[in-house]
Order: sequence, then C-alpha cells, then structure tokens
Amino acid sequence: MIMHSGDQALAIRALKNAAPYIRMYRGKIFVVKAGGGVFADEDSTRVLIEQLAILHYFGVRVVFVHGGGPQLTELADALGVPTRMVEGRRVTDRQSIDVTAMVLNGTINTAILGICRELNIEAVGVSGVDAGLVHAHRRPPVTVQSSGEVVDYGFVGDIDRVDPTVLRKLLDNGLMPVVSPLSADDSGTLLNINADTVAAAIAAALGAEKLILCTGAPGILAALGDPGSLISYTDLSGLARLREAGRIADGMLPKAKAIEAAIRGGVRRVHVVSYSAPEGILGEVFTNEGTGTLIVEDVDALTLAEQSVQA
Repeated sequence: MIMHSGDQALAIRALKNAAPYIRMYRGKIFVVKAGGGVFADEDSTRVLIEQLAILHYFGVRVVFVHGGGPQLTELADALGVPTRMVEGRRVTDRQSIDVTAMVLNGTINTAILGICRELNIEAVGVSGVDAGLVHAHRRPPVTVQSSGEVVDYGFVGDIDRVDPTVLRKLLDNGLMPVVSPLSADDSGTLLNINADTVAAAIAAALGAEKLILCTGAPGILAALGDPGSLISYTDLSGLARLREAGRIADGMLPKAKAIEAAIRGGVRRVHVVSYSAPEGILGEVFTNEGTGTLIVEDVDALTLAEQSVQA
C-alpha cells in the first residue's frame, strides 16, 4: 500500500489526538460485548475484532463477551427445535440448551479465536462454566408485566455471583479472554444467560473502566428505527424515561437492564456503539465526539466539555 503525504499527516494527527486516551486507558480493563448479529457476516466480524486488536496492542486489558442469538435460532430451526422469545429473552428447553452449548462454546467462540490468531492476539476461550466464573441458578417462572402471562424460561439462569479469578489470571499474563455466556448452577446444570447480563456482571466484578455494548444500531435512539435520532449521552434517569416511553424495546430491553446493573455495580461508563462501523469502538474510546451513546450514573457529573460533545 502506498501512503501519500496527506494520508500520513492525517494518520499522525489521529495518533497525536488519541495519545492522551492511550495513556489514560493503558492497563485498564474494558469489557466489550457483541451480539450474534455481527458474527453472521465475516467482514463485520473482522472489523470488530481488528478494533479489539488495536485496543489490545495499546495496552488495554480487553475481555470480550459474545452472544449468538441468530446462530442459535438458525441451528434450532434446522434441527426442528422451536424458538420462543419473551421481552428479548430466549426461552430455553432441554433441546435448546444443547444447541446453545454447540453454538456458543463451539462455533462462535472458536471462530473468534481463529481471527484472533490471525491478528496476533493471544486469546483464550472460556465460558461461564469454566473455573467457576459465573455462578447462577435456574430462573423460576415469572409474570410478564406487559401481558400478565406466567412464563417458564426453562434452562435460563439468573446470576448469583461472578468469580473473576480466571479472567484476572489470563489478563495478568497478557491474554485476552473470549467469554461465552453459557453458565451453570452449583450442581453443574447448564444454563443459558443473556450475554449483555453476563458482560455487565463481569464488568462490575472486575471493576472495569468501561463496558462497551456493540449492537446493530449506532447506539440508543430517541425514535425507534431512526438512526438520525442517536442520543449522544444520557444517564440512568434518562434511560428509565426512554424505557417508560416505549423507546427501548425487544432486544434493547436486556441491554438497558445490563447497563443499569453495570453502573450500579461500579462501572463508571457504559457505551453502546455499532458493531458494523470500522470506527465504532475506536471512535468512541479515542475521540471526544464519540460514535455511539455514552451512559453514566448522572450527566450532571460530566464536565461542560463532555456535555457539549460525547465523552
């Protein structure tokens, strides 16, 4: 590739502008979560992991948590296993939990590790079952507020606690954990847990500097389906207002709950960004303007400069 002088100047300027952030975040822990939608397209997957590679090269300690919803549905359909979603969460029967293990711990996790090897990231695949990372119990039947229906989610788990010891050992040795959200109860029964929920719990347990949720949308939108209504920043009160107004729905509902759990658990900043944009994560982390939505506990704690542009 031939780089012209103008391109060189732009590259050098970008590095200079990013330098303060590189110094600030070197050695800090970022938990990055991506849903299965990104893994349906090889180019999008590569774009995302290339950004993780740059964070890793700059000394950010990255923990990557992945989902796999579309792939679960595709394989389940092929095997004749019915799929049911309630408020963005998957109902998981005994057949479905087997499919979940095949897709999350097998197909997707291994494919990510393959790209990491190509990009010279020393990555290790783990799940919530490994080394007691995620301790959970089977969710009892619940009443859905919107419909009043009592739903048994089956082999779906709610988290009791996270023991991040295995992740810290990997990070301390310069390795990047790639985490499948499949977990288990204390008797070893496998449980499916929403990947956003797992990422938030891991971020809180590690005292992460940031939780970054990568989605198909550019961030949180003020108007559903309108990318032009991107919200640059908000806080927990603003998030609650959006949910009450019906502007957070379907798959974004578990994300909203995960965002709140992470911030309540001590994570200072949560970001929602697009997984398909080549600058999605890097633009969010290394520029003041950002590319997605920043969520904090209280926007009044942001500086005036941060409130004029996204931090």
